[in-house]
Amino acid sequence: MGSSKMRLAVVGTGVAGAYLLNRLPSGVDAEAFEMRTEKNWYTVCAWGTSQPFITDLVKEAGFNFDDYVLHKGKRMLVDLGDEEVEIPLRGLVTYDKHRLTEDMLKGKKVHWGAQIKGPNGNLQGFDQVVDATGLHRSLLPKVEEDLVIPSFEVQVKSKELPYDDFVIKPYPGLTGYWWYFPLGDGMAHVGAGDLLGRYRGEMDEFVKKYHCEVVRRIGRPVRVTPPKLMEPFFDGKVVGVGESIGTVYPMLGEGIIPSMQCVNLFVDHIGDVEGYRKAVLDHYAIYAKVYEFIKAKVEGRFSLMKMWPTLLSVFMHMRRNTTRYGLETRPGDFYKIVTRM
Repeated sequence: MGSSKMRLAVVGTGVAGAYLLNRLPSGVDAEAFEMRTEKNWYTVCAWGTSQPFITDLVKEAGFNFDDYVLHKGKRMLVDLGDEEVEIPLRGLVTYDKHRLTEDMLKGKKVHWGAQIKGPNGNLQGFDQVVDATGLHRSLLPKVEEDLVIPSFEVQVKSKELPYDDFVIKPYPGLTGYWWYFPLGDGMAHVGAGDLLGRYRGEMDEFVKKYHCEVVRRIGRPVRVTPPKLMEPFFDGKVVGVGESIGTVYPMLGEGIIPSMQCVNLFVDHIGDVEGYRKAVLDHYAIYAKVYEFIKAKVEGRFSLMKMWPTLLSVFMHMRRNTTRYGLETRPGDFYKIVTRM
């Protein structure tokens, strides 16, 4: 690049885009483009993540994660219908994702209400364009296989909330799950994602039953297709980062930490798209195995005997990465969840 700075356009200001703006080296001059207006901009999802793991990632961006923590979990109740499984938590928390992401954008050059379309986003004068548009994948080519799970969530407030910690209820066939994530001060995120849309009406029923004030309603599908099936990661000047290239862990529908990790892979390989591609495929290889298992469940072709090597790989991955996921993965619990549903 010589003495001139690299000019980078970041399209999308969710977790990946905002985090990237704070992780770029001094030799890069970046501008962000967001399709929503600043007034209508909001970061979605249940705001759950692993405090021990994300703390270092957030610190690398210049922020103190502890300032944003809302609720520290002790256990997660998994409702299997005829049995409840209690999973010990090892750092799983909810945090104010919106406020942290908003803080990451402060002082950055953001073009609000900017509809970026066409080849390279029709952005002139930039050396590279980052597609951080998440589910939309606005600037990269469409992919042949893309599994997207419809989801709906409400942020509620009530003095009668029925739980004091995390709760999830998997749907039969592992086509999705219902969740309850405490936010503290009598507030929670209650939502569900399900390929068959069986959650319709459940949120309204919950709101009515527990006399909730609805703070916000959010409908947003979640992509669980792994990076292995989301190529190409780059097209011309455009390079994908985060959910736009499939960095959501399919088993949990969780993409905050994976998106930040993807950003760091991108930063480590600026100017080397092939090196970035290989790093992404290597880092998220386990996602393809989880996806293979979920697809087999959804399509009714799951066989414990045939899938056992895949399941063992997934189990060992989660067992080795307790800090990463913020929960304890025990053999009995894992077996019940993957075989009973």
